Amino acid sequence: MKVLIVEDDPLHRMYLNEAVHAALPECELIMEASDGLACEKLAREYRFDKIVMDLQMSPRNGIEAARTIWHERPETSILFWSNFADEANVRGIARIVPDGAAYGYVLKSASEERLHLALRSIFVEAQCVIDREIRGLQQKSLGNVYGFSDSEYEILIDIALGLTDRAIARRRNLSLRSVQNRLQSIYDKLGVYNPSADTSSEALFNLRARAVTVAFLRKLLNHPALERAEAELAIWLKRIARQDAQL
Repeated sequence: MKVLIVEDDPLHRMYLNEAVHAALPECELIMEASDGLACEKLAREYRFDKIVMDLQMSPRNGIEAARTIWHERPETSILFWSNFADEANVRGIARIVPDGAAYGYVLKSASEERLHLALRSIFVEAQCVIDREIRGLQQKSLGNVYGFSDSEYEILIDIALGLTDRAIARRRNLSLRSVQNRLQSIYDKLGVYNPSADTSSEALFNLRARAVTVAFLRKLLNHPALERAEAELAIWLKRIARQDAQL
């Protein structure tokens, strides 16, 4: 067995190295990388199929590195190990996990015993292991009345990127009315509204900007999520520019 540890903090790398040795005595090779770019290079060169991955790293974060690795080798098992239980990270991972892949998401605050159990469960037994707090976010996203549907979350991302209603409608293949209805649902779920009861008074908030602020405060959005979204937006803009040029 070979395990690649990807973590930008040297002390955390040392802790993970010790944890892998303790939990996986059958492991023959442990290598370390300090960011996503180094991870991709080592995973490709040494064909690692078992990786422990931090999420918040520069210049390339864990989700982007995992996307590349899973694209090239979808059978790879990845344990995400992070300080953050953000819905943005939960959704980012859910979008890229290949069907049938064993993966996990464990918080750095988890006990040593919990980490050891996750390492064996994912890398030996091919089981998925998700911390309770993170699983609660998954369930909220999928079913709770205050959770966001995938379509609503995409539109939340789009307004954070600054797209107009019409641009969102074009990008998401929706009618303008459907976009506006989803925006209203987003405002309701975030509790975003203009508090003045007097409709003749000047509005206190720009609701779109307020929604983005509240989403950041509630950890529905984060910097890596917007970095990914900005890259995807650039690809879409180039595609529609080509389409418009052909008309």
